[in-house]
Amino acid sequence: MKVLGVNAVFHDPAAALVTDGTVVAAAEEERFSRRKHGKSPVPFATWELPEQAMRFCLEQAALEPGDLDAVAYSYDPALAPQPGEDLTADEWEGLRTLYARRAPLFLRTALDGLDPARVRFVGHHVAHAASAYLAAPLGDTSVLVVDGRGERASHLAGHADAGGRLEVLAAQALPHSLGLMYEEVTEHLGFRRSSDEYKVMAMASYGRPSFLGQLRERVRATGDGGFVVEPIDWDILVPRLDRGEDWQPEHADLAASVQRRLEELLLELAHWLHARTGDRDLVLAGGVALNCVANSRLLAEGPFERIWVQPAAGDSGTALGAALYAAHELGDEIAPMSTAALGRGYSDDDLEEWLAAAGIAYERSADVAEEVAEALAADGIVAWFQGRSEFGPRALGHRSLLADPRSQENLERLNDVKGREQFRPVAPMVLAERAGEIFTGGPLPSDYMLFTHGVREEWRARIPAVVHVDGTARIQTVDAGAEPLVARMLAAFERRTGVPVVVNTSLNTAGRPMVDDPRDALECFGSAPVDLLAIGPFVVRRRAAAARAQEAAAEVPA
Repeated sequence: MKVLGVNAVFHDPAAALVTDGTVVAAAEEERFSRRKHGKSPVPFATWELPEQAMRFCLEQAALEPGDLDAVAYSYDPALAPQPGEDLTADEWEGLRTLYARRAPLFLRTALDGLDPARVRFVGHHVAHAASAYLAAPLGDTSVLVVDGRGERASHLAGHADAGGRLEVLAAQALPHSLGLMYEEVTEHLGFRRSSDEYKVMAMASYGRPSFLGQLRERVRATGDGGFVVEPIDWDILVPRLDRGEDWQPEHADLAASVQRRLEELLLELAHWLHARTGDRDLVLAGGVALNCVANSRLLAEGPFERIWVQPAAGDSGTALGAALYAAHELGDEIAPMSTAALGRGYSDDDLEEWLAAAGIAYERSADVAEEVAEALAADGIVAWFQGRSEFGPRALGHRSLLADPRSQENLERLNDVKGREQFRPVAPMVLAERAGEIFTGGPLPSDYMLFTHGVREEWRARIPAVVHVDGTARIQTVDAGAEPLVARMLAAFERRTGVPVVVNTSLNTAGRPMVDDPRDALECFGSAPVDLLAIGPFVVRRRAAAARAQEAAAEVPA
């Protein structure tokens, strides 16, 4: 079966293609449109069809729209509120449902040759759930989905058997929502809701949970797998911040309090679920599953032995989940997801054409891994563009900014390059076989950067750039079998420095989606103080860096 999944309802419009039970391609529309999270000043523009992402997915498999057996849309208007129902204060509720009902017609226009009868609706939270339990390399598993909202709920808890059948055990009705609560405090602290929640998570490490008592009164579990989130007047707790306004200690305290209460609620939900299923394993999805601090506490203190999180756990991942769910319903056996590198990739010839057209000096490296390691060891910042782009919000060694972790100043340098707040951490990329020597806690390996780990005391002074204020790091482990080029670069860096860790953050600047195609890479390199661009087998040097390289070469005896 050939099934295209589509998310085009809330934010992060995306498409994913599953062929004969295997994920072939997946991409967010923002990587093509360059509008982060698919947002624009017009609210309903967030419902745009991911036309470019859909087109890419089909091209990746050399398919035409008429070849598709199904198009799975990750929102079911039959489950949505009906006229007169007021589940939230969302003024666009009716238009959202109308849009979804007309999706088959929109899709027929966007995908010329598609039979609208092949469009099928998959409930939002079922799509989230399927993106995890069908993609995970597990058998029987418990499933927990927590996000802002779906059609009329904000949460799903259930059990999936090894045959891919889902039993829903609990679902929390709106307006009660842990995700919307976190969005509200994100906006109150001067950030963009449905976009900057990770900034609140980072800020929380700088504060004390001094408002936890008040939040426990308003936000509590109900004992039946659900919860209550009563309205909270955030202004009573701390003054509201405008965008870009400096935060004070009490704002960090509020972030810490909300983060702590979220973790407590997730633990209660997990214990309730485990008592019903007795499963060893848990899979997570929904936007809240991108909260790596909460994931780590859930693993450390919760009842499940293993936790697996789908790397595009937010709304973009519902495109993948809808496709997997429909493929399974049509009889396909689903293969576990083996990589997040599901986006666009380019041949060496394609890349050289882009470089030649840009009219800049470049060279083909004899060994790009060694050359990048040399630049990093000399304290250069490297833009790394290799292979297919990642699906989801994390840079996992395909579209990354790299730096030397031994210098504390590199945290500030990278935040300056990206134009973002200095309280935000950057992540370490580490060889999988070396991770246990340096980091504690959390799952190992940790391929998708969705958990935090402690940094061993003896290593904190050696890699200060990647140690957050609370002594943790959000690591990505690199397996040489899955990522041979990245592993060779890390090994080359260790030979030069004795450290098998490199700083890894996403290749973008503030407010822009992650770099995806060669034009994006060249624009980012041209506008940011980066020393070297490693794009496929080619390297492009900043003029000053090129001069230093020539001087060094001249000093080497013939």
